[in-house]
Amino acid sequence: MMFQKITKTDLSKTTILIRLMVGAVFISEGIQKFLFADTLGAGRFEKIGLPSPEFFGSLVGSFEIICGLLLLIGLFTRLASIPLIVIMLVAIATTKSEVLAEKGFWEMMHGSRTDWAMLLGSIFLLIKGGGCWSIDSLTNIPK
Repeated sequence: MMFQKITKTDLSKTTILIRLMVGAVFISEGIQKFLFADTLGAGRFEKIGLPSPEFFGSLVGSFEIICGLLLLIGLFTRLASIPLIVIMLVAIATTKSEVLAEKGFWEMMHGSRTDWAMLLGSIFLLIKGGGCWSIDSLTNIPK
């Protein structure tokens, strides 16, 4: 019963577009946290003052890759969206508040456009589920 609640989805055929966009961006960003750790992974986390930057850089990168892959195939879409929402909220709070304070609203909005797209795309997938062309939809077949 709980499994069906987690995998429940509407059967929208267009949800795949959001899944592909959000999943691909998170996979790319997660991989880059490992490839370019000094600027995008642990080094960046250290620069913004997060504790244990090596640990959290790897943790966040791993979650982005794993959850991004889950979104791409549409497996546990709702569940996979939750860590991505948290990641985006932390990213906006830790990196964009400084831009807002130093450079103003419009510079912050310009610099955070991808962050907002990923946050809202992840929230959309949490609400709607994986859609018609997802592994999650296989559990929604009437018995």
